[in-house]
Amino acid sequence: MNFKGIIFDFNGTLYWDSAMHKQAWREFSKILRGTEFSDEEMVLHMFGRTNEEIIEYAIGRKPEPEMVEKYGQEKEALYRQRALKDKENFHLAKGAVEFLDFLKDNEIPRTIATMSDKINVDFYFEHFGLAKWFDIDNVVYADGIVPSKPAPDIYQIASKNLGLEPKDCIVVEDAISGIKSAHSAGIGKIIAICSEEPYEFYTSMPEVSEIIRNFCEFDRNLFILKTECSK
Repeated sequence: MNFKGIIFDFNGTLYWDSAMHKQAWREFSKILRGTEFSDEEMVLHMFGRTNEEIIEYAIGRKPEPEMVEKYGQEKEALYRQRALKDKENFHLAKGAVEFLDFLKDNEIPRTIATMSDKINVDFYFEHFGLAKWFDIDNVVYADGIVPSKPAPDIYQIASKNLGLEPKDCIVVEDAISGIKSAHSAGIGKIIAICSEEPYEFYTSMPEVSEIIRNFCEFDRNLFILKTECSK
């Protein structure tokens, strides 16, 4: 089957920053509950979740809005500072630029669906030049209204923003919650990328139809191209 469009998760997918998010949340989890999040907790309760949900998990109750605002923004500011300082890794994933150029050159609809907030989305657009490939108005992000992954809403909205049905789209994800979100949304093909987890981590997930280690491995023949439509 060929597909008409693609939706990217961002953190840990187009930008491999999972380690920095982990480090920042480990520090703030010590503040919130006295102990660091374990690796297992990170996978199950952090990736693909909103700051509010992560804080709620850490303290064991629904947090006040003021607490979410304070610790959420402090954590994200710390994360952005570390990202800028980590010049060696502050770039898009291997093969991503060339792949995004291919999508643009072939006019394949594309967008981002991320649980990052607007401040971080703007940060990425500024520093990675994402406007070259993406319309920011089509990006779906954590705005306090869209339910977090694994709810299907974020990928349903992203598909609609592209003018496509979910079944006609490919999603690239790295997190369990994101993979489940895409599956529940009825996405046609879910590709897992091994940014933080090993290849074997995804082999037992029935929702995942393909696994790649970087964007150089992405099969461009999965798309319906303009030239094919005109034949």
